[in-house]
Parts: sequence; structure tokens; C-alpha cells
Amino acid sequence: MPTTAEQHQPDHQTEHQTDTVSAARQDARAQGGRTADAMPYVPASSSPYIPGGVPAEALTWAQTVAPGGYTHRVVARGTRIRLDDPTGDACAHLFLLRAGAPYERLNVADTVKVPWQAYLGAGHPLLSGDGRVLATVALDSSGRHDAFCGTSSELWNAAKYGDGRPEGPSPSGQSLFTVAAAHQGLTQRDLGPSISFFQGVRIGADGATDWTGSAGAGTAVELIAELPLIVLIANVPHPLDPREQYVVGPLRVHAWRSTPTGPGDPAFAASPERTRAYLNTIDDWESRA
Repeated sequence: MPTTAEQHQPDHQTEHQTDTVSAARQDARAQGGRTADAMPYVPASSSPYIPGGVPAEALTWAQTVAPGGYTHRVVARGTRIRLDDPTGDACAHLFLLRAGAPYERLNVADTVKVPWQAYLGAGHPLLSGDGRVLATVALDSSGRHDAFCGTSSELWNAAKYGDGRPEGPSPSGQSLFTVAAAHQGLTQRDLGPSISFFQGVRIGADGATDWTGSAGAGTAVELIAELPLIVLIANVPHPLDPREQYVVGPLRVHAWRSTPTGPGDPAFAASPERTRAYLNTIDDWESRA
């Protein structure tokens, strides 16, 4: 077993391998085939976890998001996005903005108000503050989600885990959203309250907010993008998770081309308010397109 001093001695072999441009290039290229448990799969068709029934060539995005990690992507209208919780400990905090017009973004209050339903599930529209549907929950085998609490802050995580920085051992959802947004040319001012999937919250008869945890390993949620979207995801523990340790599992993300919700879909006609929101969405999209 090497001593602490030996552990910090420079690796002369590595230095020798990269002490010229040619050697550095050769060393970098040698890393090209390496894989990790959490990574984007490029091309998307190379994912080892392709959802059943989805042709590999149809995939446009495939990634495993690490515990305490984040991801971001611009997707086209009609894209179907699948989130999988393979271990029962993922918690996908989601924020959506309209691509090309990020001033139109997820409005959690309208998302629970317009459908007259505070608990997310299949058929639930995710609305912007302009009365349009950004995405629709098309499939849900979990039933454990939250539109009340938002995500964790740096101060919250610092108090609970000792650190909430994005580069620290227990990053907060807000800090990771800020980093993800920056990759899309956005700032904290572009962000707002988020929703989360795979860790449930219920409001008790006394008005208390109760964390109900996960439905278990192997559950999934699928969303349909009703407009071109900037998708931001932070995979961090739910702020009400009572466990003392920073517990979160990997999150799998796959997306492929599909079709937006239309008049023939049950979600479209589920209520007069939802129909109006979808009509607003289609009207605005067709005028721009």
C-alpha cells in the first residue's frame, strides 16, 4: 500500500506519454473507447438501455445521468422523452423552456390549476404561463411525483449534508439547474420552480406536506414535447427526503421522434380547459411554422 506521499508523487509514465503534442494526441485518442456507468451515448443508437419497441435508429438522445448529476438538451416538437428509474432512488427534477423563446417557460401554478389536478400522472399537461402546453405526460408507471416543493437549494443542502455546491459531494438541484442553463446561454433569471418525478409528495388532511418516496425500481415516465423545448434535468435527492445521507440513484433518459398531442388523443379532450390549452398551443405553433 503506497504512503500518502507516494500517492501524490507525479506519474512520470503519464507525463512521458503526454510530453509532446503527438504523444498527447495519441494518449487522448486511446481514451476514446472508455465508458462509464453514467454518460451520454453517442450516437444515441449505441445506448445499452434502449426502451422496448423503440428502433435504435429512431433515438435522438440517450444518456444515463449520474446521481447528483444534470443534463440539458434542445428537442423538437413531437419528441417523446422517456425517463427511467432503474434503482428506485432517482429523482428527476425537470424544468422546461420554449426553445427559441425561453421567456415562455414552465409555470407550475398553471400546470396544477388548469387541469384541476395537483398530482402529476398520465395525461397531465405541463403548461407555460402563456396558457400553452409545453409537454404532456404520456405514460407513467411510477405515480410518485411532486409539483409542490420544487428542488433543493445550496443553503438547504449545506444545512442538511454539509455542502450544496454544484462541484461538491452533495450538489443542490438549483445549483445544477444554473449550470445546465448556462450551457444553453441562460442564467438564473431564466429559471423558475420545477417539478420532480419518481419521488412522491402528498398533502394530508391537515395540510401537511408528506414525502411518500419512490414506487420502486423499474418505473418510467414518458413526456411528449408539444413545442420545441429546452429540457433541463437535475438528478438530486428530493428536498423532503428524510434520509440523512445524500441518496439518489442513476436516471436514464431516451428520446425519439414522435407526434404531438392532437384532437384524437384522450388528453386533448380530457376537459374544456385542457382542450383550450392544446388549441392555444397548436394555433401559436402553426402561425410561427
